[in-house]
Amino acid sequence: MSQYEARIRAFLDENFPPADAGVVPATDASLLESGVIDSMGVLLLVTWLEQDFGFVVDDDEVLPDNLDSIAAIDGFIVRKCVEMEAAG
Repeated sequence: MSQYEARIRAFLDENFPPADAGVVPATDASLLESGVIDSMGVLLLVTWLEQDFGFVVDDDEVLPDNLDSIAAIDGFIVRKCVEMEAAG
């Protein structure tokens, strides 16, 4: 399990209950393509990231590479936290 996977999954479960009960998206599955989240859901995800982790998600960071899977979100959180620590 990745560093933040449990927190990400808890957020997704709370805010985007699966249409098929008990179906858990694979860590690298596209959340948009699988219908877990939509464009409005991305905005909720960004808000959660900013509030829960204390960093700003810039407009140019709202990309599938950063937010379209649990693995991508986890990696994005790690990178942003490292940036925050380096900025002091």
